[in-house]
Amino acid sequence: MEKEQKYSNRFIQINSGIIGPCNPKPKTVVYKNIGDYPQISKAYLDTAKCYSNPIVIGPPICDELISLVQHMFTEEEASVVRHLRAYPLGKTAEKIAKLENRPVNEIREILDRLATEKRLIVRHGWENRKIYDILPIVPGTFEMALMRPSLDTLTDWHKTFAVLFEELWGTGYLMDFIKFPIPAVRYLPVMKSISALPVAWPSDKLEEVLDRYNVFAVGMCQCRMTEKIVERECGRPLENCTAFGMAAFPLINAGMMRRVEKKEIIDIKAKAEASGLVSWMFNEESGKGPAGSCSCCGCCCHMMRTVSEFNMPGMIAPPHFIPEFDSAACDYCGKCAKSCPMGAITVDVKGKTTGHSIDRCVGCGLCAIACNKKHAVRMTAVPEYKKPPSGWVSLIAGLAPNVARAFWTAWRKR
Repeated sequence: MEKEQKYSNRFIQINSGIIGPCNPKPKTVVYKNIGDYPQISKAYLDTAKCYSNPIVIGPPICDELISLVQHMFTEEEASVVRHLRAYPLGKTAEKIAKLENRPVNEIREILDRLATEKRLIVRHGWENRKIYDILPIVPGTFEMALMRPSLDTLTDWHKTFAVLFEELWGTGYLMDFIKFPIPAVRYLPVMKSISALPVAWPSDKLEEVLDRYNVFAVGMCQCRMTEKIVERECGRPLENCTAFGMAAFPLINAGMMRRVEKKEIIDIKAKAEASGLVSWMFNEESGKGPAGSCSCCGCCCHMMRTVSEFNMPGMIAPPHFIPEFDSAACDYCGKCAKSCPMGAITVDVKGKTTGHSIDRCVGCGLCAIACNKKHAVRMTAVPEYKKPPSGWVSLIAGLAPNVARAFWTAWRKR
């Protein structure tokens, strides 16, 4: 019989018999100015300024950003990219050629290489009138540059990119932005935890959500890939980053994901859940437009780590289900706390107490699964829970006020 593999979360600690979350990591980013880098070329500094704009959730000018930009682009590429802005303020090759006083075909060749080979920028529009834009570093550039169906195509450039990105992300610069809840995604309860819950809605069940789509793709999780590169991997499966519907076609065509059938997606997600991963969906229910889902852990996933590592509000919607603890059945073994990806549960093994932080809970149900013998934890519906927005327009409209507040707060701080 195959031995069950054990996984851990580096943000869960055991201290004097108390199992619970580690202390939040402080923000360490050191704010600097362009003038602090006289040795760096203007092309690189201009490009760094583009990426540091709060409108693209950019980090401040700092050593980590400068190092990442210098790795992402050659100096010639940076001289072109510095003219780009985020959608809808992108530019054509013709316009950049005029600004750089260079032939259009040379500029277009550079832009196309960055869009299709390095995948650091995006292009769209008609063939003879392509528009080019930059993306936020995260979410955006990080995912696009590393998205792939296998590890075989990772080069030294990709590995260095991952290391430099992690150094930048680890400064906690996102604290400038994520001060207000921005519930862009929701986590689904693991299938085993809600199979017997009659109050569960179709939007809570992965298989029923997937029924709305007919094209599926899967690739490698960029977050766990990065943690593997920086030698902090948790060992959980890598291939479970998925796209559905119209979002799947361009990723399949670009070789960034492989096409699969719904049954394989279900099998992949089941194996992911068995290893302690939980799946998110965009927090809307239309089944139309772009859709995707990765299976996440609190020790690698950058979205979860905003909570588990930095204790920020994050971009995660409040849960539909939360755990309910039966003190009479509980033996305070701590399995529930160890299994929680968000560090939402604290168990005092010696003092025989259990605590639960609703602000950190995503309602995944892994705690209930971990307590499979004692059944001291069960999932219960949140009475005041509201259904996800009906579509993308409703979702974006609901997020807009806090997104605007986040941009304005970061802008003033800078």
